[in-house]
Order: sequence, then C-alpha cells, then structure tokens
Amino acid sequence: MSAVTDRRPLLLVDAPSLYFRAYFGIPESAARAPDGSPVNAVRGFLDMLATLIRTRRPDRLVCALDYDWRPAFRVALLPSYKAHRVAPAGGEVVPDTLVPQVPLLLEVLAAIGIPAIGADGYEADDVLGTLAASQPGPVEVASGDRDLFQLIDDAVPVRLLYCGRGVAKLEDCDDAAVRAKYGVPAAGYADFAALRGDPSDGLPGVPGVGEKTAARLIERYGNLDGVLAALDDPASGFAPGLRKKLLDARPYLAVAPQVVRVALDVPLPSLDTRLPTAPVDPDHLLALAEKWNLASSARRLIDALPPTP
Repeated sequence: MSAVTDRRPLLLVDAPSLYFRAYFGIPESAARAPDGSPVNAVRGFLDMLATLIRTRRPDRLVCALDYDWRPAFRVALLPSYKAHRVAPAGGEVVPDTLVPQVPLLLEVLAAIGIPAIGADGYEADDVLGTLAASQPGPVEVASGDRDLFQLIDDAVPVRLLYCGRGVAKLEDCDDAAVRAKYGVPAAGYADFAALRGDPSDGLPGVPGVGEKTAARLIERYGNLDGVLAALDDPASGFAPGLRKKLLDARPYLAVAPQVVRVALDVPLPSLDTRLPTAPVDPDHLLALAEKWNLASSARRLIDALPPTP
C-alpha cells in the first residue's frame, strides 16, 4: 500500500525524454518561428510541462539534463552501452533541427524560473535518482524511460509518472504497478532489466532469458546476487539449460547491474526547487515568446503555475 501524505509533490522532469518525445510528436511544419526555424520540441515540451503542473499540482519542480548521455564509467563496464546511438563523428545522434532548440528551451525555463540542472559525467537519470533520494517527499518523476521504475519507493513516496504513451496518457506507477506489469518489485527492476536486456540502451541481456524468466528468477532468488550465488549451489534447482545460459553470461551479469542502476549520489549544486508563481524575468520571456512564436505555449505554462500564497 502506498504512503499517504497531504504534502504537495516535488515534480522531477526527465527533460531529454520529454523534449525528444515532443520533437518527434509534433511536425516541424506545425511549429515554426517567424524566421522559419522549427520550435516543435520547445513548444511541445512547454505544453507537456503545463499539463503536468496543472494535473499533478506540485509546489516544487526540477528539470534534469543529460550533461553526459553515455557516461564513461558505464561504457568502461559495458562497451555496448548506447553504442548504436553514437554519431560517426562522435557524440549522440540528435536531429539537426533539434540541436538548437535545446538551449532555447533552457532559456525559456530560466526566464520562468524553473531550474534545469545536470552534472558532469552523469545522465539525467542519475540526477533524477539523486534528487529523488535526497529531497523531501512526496516525489513524482516524469519520464518515458523504463529504467526509472527502479526509483519507485512507496515509503517516501516516490512515484514514476511513466510517459511512454505521452503525458496525456501517463501511467502513475507505484510498487504495485511495477509488480503487475513486470512481476517484480520496483527495487528489483534494475536486476530484472539486466537479465532481460534492453536493446534501446545497448544492454544485451542474457541470451534466451526473456521477461517471464527474468521475473521468475528475481522472485525466487530475491535479486541478481541471489541468482549468481544459487548458480554455485548444485541443489538450487536450476534447469540445466538455464544454468548454462546464466553461467555463460556471468561476465556480463557481473557488470550489468552497475550500468543499469541509477546513481543516487551525484554531486549537485544547491538549488531552490520551489515552483514560481510568476515568471522571474517576464520581459525576457515576452521577448523570447515573440521572437520564437511561443506565446501560446508560454501562456499555458504561466497559467498552470500555482497562485501566489
């Protein structure tokens, strides 16, 4: 059963997850600045943020950024990690027309007074995890990244607002939702994902072990450490074929959890998480809105801000 609290939540937003979704969800032809530059990612992101604020009613909000989308410490452990997303010249494959929209989006957020932070050497997931682990609850994390199911903690509570089908159809997930969806508790999701694999992250998983088998292993042995310990016990009851698959994958399983698990100790600057009741720099916001044809989206976001106490 989830914890019950009268406090309003801290909303943590996975900014890259949402602005990529906005970019691909809105045609460039439908959202352009007067000079013809596409602003579909910015407009879509602002509209999603307005919807989240209006429906979730947070009193604190932070957007997390990827300062390093493919951290060296993860690649050192698993070279295939996101390798398929590396551009020929290096860096992440990002659409050319999205690249200039990100700094514009950050400029708009700064004019409103919504903090957007990252940390050198870490992904947005790690920033979200650290904030979820260190800030007073309740906490709600908005993302389309399944890896963040591991952050759910009913005791705080921390919930994942899973936006896999968009913000309008988000799934409000607690531990029971993860159990119903995958057959494992939220605390076991990272080990479950390591076993199952995730092609979108270049995580191979154990060949021949799908979701159902991975869930049964976590349910029976508690976690991946328990699975690996049981491999050394002749009486553990593994079917010979499954035992061989796991033994063959042991080098991978020794490092995969460290790749999948979100960091909870990222060094972050002190920040004011309080959601503003009005833009902190209204003149600059107005200038940005006029220059980039963002007036409607900016207005919807401002109207969603909480009233002055």
